Amino acid sequence: MKLVSHIYREHEQLAIYHDGLLYNMDQLHPELPNTMGMFLNYWDDVIGIAQRANSAILNGEINPGKAVAYEGASLLAPVPFPTSCRDGYAFRQHVASARRNRGVEMIPEFDQFPIFYFTNHNSIQGPGPVHCMPDHFEQLDFELECAIVINRYGRNIPAAEADAYIGGLMIMNDLSARRLQMEEMKLSLGPAKGKDFSTVLGPWLVTTDELMPYEVPAKQNHVGKNWNLQMTCTVNGQQLSLGNLSDMDWTFAEIIERCSYGVTLHPGDVIGSGTVGTGCLLELNGTGKLNNPDFIPQWLQPNDVVSMTIDGLGTLTNTIVAEETDWSLLKLKKH
Repeated sequence: MKLVSHIYREHEQLAIYHDGLLYNMDQLHPELPNTMGMFLNYWDDVIGIAQRANSAILNGEINPGKAVAYEGASLLAPVPFPTSCRDGYAFRQHVASARRNRGVEMIPEFDQFPIFYFTNHNSIQGPGPVHCMPDHFEQLDFELECAIVINRYGRNIPAAEADAYIGGLMIMNDLSARRLQMEEMKLSLGPAKGKDFSTVLGPWLVTTDELMPYEVPAKQNHVGKNWNLQMTCTVNGQQLSLGNLSDMDWTFAEIIERCSYGVTLHPGDVIGSGTVGTGCLLELNGTGKLNNPDFIPQWLQPNDVVSMTIDGLGTLTNTIVAEETDWSLLKLKKH
C-alpha cells in the first residue's frame, strides 16, 4: 500500500495511491483518519481497514470517479509533520569511502554500534522546489537515503522485535550545506546549520507488507529485515549514484533498538538510513580527486533537478531554487 499526503481543499489529506490516482481516506471508509499523523497514532485500529480498501482499489471495486489525479496534486512529504527526525549511519561503504578520501583510517566504532543524529523535523518537505540560501550553495549536496516511520509507541525495543514498529519505507534526501557543516563540526558539535534547512521525503510511504517480495537476510551478525532495493540518484538527468538498500550493515531494527534505549519512540518518528555508498557529492568528489588530481568537484547549483529512485518506493524529484537574498552567516564570522 502506497500512502500519499497532499493538500486537498486547503487541508492536509491522506490518500492511497494507485495507477496515477489518489483515493482519499475519508472517502474510502468513515473510520479511516484523513491525516498521516492520525493514521500512525491509530495504526493497529486502522491498518486492516486501509489494507482492505487498498485491495478493493486494486481489484477495481472502488469507483475512481472521486479520486484525485496524482499528476498536478499539491504533494506533501508522506509524513509531513513527523514527531521527530533522526538520521542513521548504516552503510559501511559510504563511511569507509569518505574516510579514505580524507586520508584517515576506518573508524572501528562503526562496527560496534549504530549511531544517529537529530535533524530538524520542522524542515521536512516533499517533492517540488527546495529553497536555499546563499551559504547553502557553498558546497550544496544531496544524500541518497531510505527512511522509515515508527507506527506505535515503544521503549527499550529489542532489535529482534523492532521490525513490528516500522510503518513503512520512503525515499529520503538529506540535503547538506557542506561548508557550514564542516566549519561547525570543527567545534565537535553538530551537524546543525549544515543540515537543518531541508530534509526531503517522498513521494509516498510504502507499507512493509508490499515490500515482502524484496526482503533479504540481514548481514552476518546483524538482526532485522533488509530489502533488496536498487537506489539511484540523477542530477539534471545524469546518474551519479548507484547502490542498494541491502548494502545496509546496520538494520533499521538495530537502529531502532539504540534509538529507543531509555527513550519512548512515538508514532510519526522518522528515522533515516544514512547515505548509501556513492550517494552524495562529498563522497563522489573525494573519490574523483583521489583518482585524478585534475578532477573538478561538482556541487548542486540553482535550478538543478535532483531525482532519487528506489525500487518499490518510487521516484522523488526536487528542483533547487535560490532565495532572492544576499543574507549570509559566513559573512558574520568573527575574525
